[in-house]
Amino acid sequence: MPRLLAFDTSTEHLSVAVLHGERLLAHNGVGGAQASTTLLPLIQQLLGEAGLALADLDAIVFGRGPGSFTGLRTACSVAQGLAFGAGVPLLPVDTLLAVAEEARHAFGARQVVAVLDARMDQVYAARYDFAAGPLGGLAGEDELLLLSPEALEVPAGHALAGNAFAAYG
Repeated sequence: MPRLLAFDTSTEHLSVAVLHGERLLAHNGVGGAQASTTLLPLIQQLLGEAGLALADLDAIVFGRGPGSFTGLRTACSVAQGLAFGAGVPLLPVDTLLAVAEEARHAFGARQVVAVLDARMDQVYAARYDFAAGPLGGLAGEDELLLLSPEALEVPAGHALAGNAFAAYG
């Protein structure tokens, strides 16, 4: 039965989850500048509700970006500190892959273009093809892109997912 702590602070949303066997406890809320003050109390709260201590975890999973510089520093430093102190392994997860996986899970999308607001009139984007394997695999040679929203090309049949739509339509 897996016991995982996972969190992502790379966008304006703060996500924290604890998986204990089949039981999933999760919090999704406002992140940004508030993430550094609310992340540790939320982790403690969810671990407490799950009846777990940090040392009981099999791993700590964190969103490695791309995303906001401050959010990424927060996630990396908290993940490293907790993992080192508890003697637990770290698993960095690409934030764009997590966005694509959410679209696959929620809507059954097999091919996804994940798009995150990079600010300054740019977006981070990557294409994933879940027909290629269980983790999607980056489709084509484009891997991770940083480009203007106008330059984003979405192949036919691909679903779009991410937070860039609020900023750029």
